[in-house]
Amino acid sequence: MFITFEGIDGSGKSTQIEKLRNRLEEKGALVDVYRDPGGPVVSEQIREILLNPDFEINSVTELLLFSAARSQLMAENVLPGLKEGKVVILDRFFDSTTAYQGYGRESVSLQEIHNLNTIASHKRKPDVTIYMKLSLTDAKQRMAKIKDRMELSGDEFFEKVIAGYNKLADREDRFFTVDATEPVSKVHKRIWKHIKKRYEY
Repeated sequence: MFITFEGIDGSGKSTQIEKLRNRLEEKGALVDVYRDPGGPVVSEQIREILLNPDFEINSVTELLLFSAARSQLMAENVLPGLKEGKVVILDRFFDSTTAYQGYGRESVSLQEIHNLNTIASHKRKPDVTIYMKLSLTDAKQRMAKIKDRMELSGDEFFEKVIAGYNKLADREDRFFTVDATEPVSKVHKRIWKHIKKRYEY
């Protein structure tokens, strides 16, 4: 089973990923968790470049770097884990690229991004995507004071990103949207009910 979590920073993805991981392991599942970009050494080093506020990165270069990091993560960790029968959970995946580099940056056309996402993911889609829906106002109250390069992109950018996520959630059947402003325990309960119902854990 391949599960991804999406949403803007501050939506609580990390907390819910850890809770889901613990619940799945209690049921006997073998679970691997990775962040995208991240995982393998190559991907982690690309991540450092992408998030470094000292760098000015062209929007197309940014798109390609995220995709390169994702391809290595898929090849080295995700696909082998799925082949072994593990549950693989990712903190972000190609929907982030569509939302951030597509709707947010408008770096290239959405169709071109879709094609690149297909290549970078090695043609593997998530089985389910948990969308932690949160307004920019709420997110800004939760965000850290020290911001990385992506977090410094400005309100207009993030409003476009959120609009992009909402369009994806309306269009993609694999999306399961939760209200990220609800209490942590309630959000987890909703997520677990969805996973349990769908995969009979």
